[in-house]
Amino acid sequence: MTNNFWARIKNNMMQHYKSEFIQTAVRSEALCFGEFTLKSGRISPYFFNAGKLYQSSALSVLAKAYAQALHQAQIEFDVLFGPAYKGISLSALTAAAYYDLFNVDISVAYNRKEKKAHGEGGQLVGAPLANKKVVVIDDVITAGTAIREVADILKQQQAELVGVLIGLDRCEKGKGDLTAVQEVEADLGAKVFSIISLPDIEQFIQSSGDASTLQSIQAYRKKYA
Repeated sequence: MTNNFWARIKNNMMQHYKSEFIQTAVRSEALCFGEFTLKSGRISPYFFNAGKLYQSSALSVLAKAYAQALHQAQIEFDVLFGPAYKGISLSALTAAAYYDLFNVDISVAYNRKEKKAHGEGGQLVGAPLANKKVVVIDDVITAGTAIREVADILKQQQAELVGVLIGLDRCEKGKGDLTAVQEVEADLGAKVFSIISLPDIEQFIQSSGDASTLQSIQAYRKKYA
């Protein structure tokens, strides 16, 4: 069979987990459409909050989508790191789903917001990080502040940040001409990859026939992309 055939098969698998993720996010109201004021002050026609994916059925889809995106990235790493707080559950769920889907063990680590003074103490929990290649997992990158804080932690632990996995890439500009994701990639030297991006949302809206929402999103993208 030709390489083009296998490329089409791979693409169809990828599109399936993306579309399932979007549909689940919409049903759970994790992905909403309307008018939302972001931390940046921008008025966005859509909003994503992974915290709304709290039912087991939605979490199952979420975990598998993250695992598929991680697998598609084909990046060599030793530890999946989840920043407190959302990243903690995301790292655990993704690691479990990755094992179920690909029969590969993944080590997980995460940080506490505050250092623990009793018991085992410290700020870090889980797999040792020293001399390890680490992928950080989170829901979105807005300004990239949280990711940079984690990068500092990894540097202190003599670990190497090799990638950042997020649920949604909003594909919009940060402080300058680059997008927030591109800024993080340039500053930290690590590739950022995602389950879905804004063009995937546009495709979903277009297929649903909601012309008004599609127009709003396209106008927003033209202004801030």
